[in-house]
Amino acid sequence: MSTDQFKKEVGMMNLEKLIESREVVPDMKFPISDEEILNRYQELYTGAVNDVLREFCLLEQALPGRIRPLREYKTVAGFAFTVKSAPNVKISGEMEFRTEMLDDMHENAFVIWDTSRDEKATLWGGVMTATAKGKKVKAACIDGGIRDTHQILEADFPVFYEYRISNGSLGRCLITHYQIPVKIGDVTVKPGDIVMGDIDGVLVIPRNLAYDVLLRAEEIKENEKQIFGWVKEGQSIQDITKKGGYF
Repeated sequence: MSTDQFKKEVGMMNLEKLIESREVVPDMKFPISDEEILNRYQELYTGAVNDVLREFCLLEQALPGRIRPLREYKTVAGFAFTVKSAPNVKISGEMEFRTEMLDDMHENAFVIWDTSRDEKATLWGGVMTATAKGKKVKAACIDGGIRDTHQILEADFPVFYEYRISNGSLGRCLITHYQIPVKIGDVTVKPGDIVMGDIDGVLVIPRNLAYDVLLRAEEIKENEKQIFGWVKEGQSIQDITKKGGYF
């Protein structure tokens, strides 16, 4: 084998591994129904689940703090439906592709929109909210701008976002992909991952670990009930710590 052939084969092998780690979307079923796993996650909160992810050595699963809730939401959970857009002057084909994306948006989706750090356009507004709510989408997280805020609030639809501005998207950005892995901050989000959102922001749980994370988070929730009880009783910090409590 020539040196060039060897380099080519080794390079392809390494690239295939990288492609698999970056692009392959786990296609797995949970031991419980989709509805049940989402409902049980909605009984938790992002802080507790984030602590469990740390036990799994996953420290970068919270979306950046620049992304904030429009309201002080209780926990909402759904399956990641990813969208990718970028600043662009091109307009032709945008509406057709957007229509295709909206048609494919499914029930129980949690929209995760990677705007490529767009700082001028809005990617979510009143009509998008009405459409998503009609399709029983759970929530939307936009790493960028929203508008028609009164309409979103009136619809009582959970939205997480970075900024508000009246600029529309046509002529300012272009949707390029959807239902592909995206990266927001340090977090890689793949279609089908479980996404939680509450007053403290948005958290992503990889699908292949989501059931195990759920079980452990439910344990922590029960533990915390006991710890709060000890605190309420006036037990000392030392005594609570000795019994396995934490602060």
